Amino acid sequence: MSDECHLCLLGLIFLSSLLTGTSGVDETHVFISSGEDVRLPCDNALPDCKSTVWNYNSYSATVELIYLGIKKKDTERHERLSLGSDCSLNINNISKEDYGSYTCRQYVNGEQQGTDARVDLHVLHVSSSQTEISAGRSVTLSCQLYSYLFWVNQAGVRLARSDSRYQILLYHCIITLNITLLNED
Repeated sequence: MSDECHLCLLGLIFLSSLLTGTSGVDETHVFISSGEDVRLPCDNALPDCKSTVWNYNSYSATVELIYLGIKKKDTERHERLSLGSDCSLNINNISKEDYGSYTCRQYVNGEQQGTDARVDLHVLHVSSSQTEISAGRSVTLSCQLYSYLFWVNQAGVRLARSDSRYQILLYHCIITLNITLLNED
């Protein structure tokens, strides 16, 4: 991981300390930088991945990525996905659009086995205002954390954005650094 991400990692550590699980679901949080490859564990996997279903959930919709061990060809991520021998979901070349909640489920004879294994993927995206940098010039580094967060009520049920009683605002965590470079930088 590049040195420019270190400040952002402090924020990630703080954020991860705030995250809590949901009852009835095995939940894991994975933090990754854009451009890297990631393995999302399926903690409820049966010995045969032919019973495995992976779903992706963002704020807009739920998309089926893997159905009974077979990769769906009609998804945007199709070329970057693979199923590991342990039924984990592998995603190559992570982009900021990949953040969200991934759920692994097991089915035998059409019936779900065990609880969902949910993985919340948080993507750290670092960018620069300059493509060429040199001493004496200013550069702005931007670090954005894309996370799948939502409000729940006292019973742990997610609040619906469509409910007119609630106004839910969502912003990605952003930190910027403006610096004038020196020769030793």
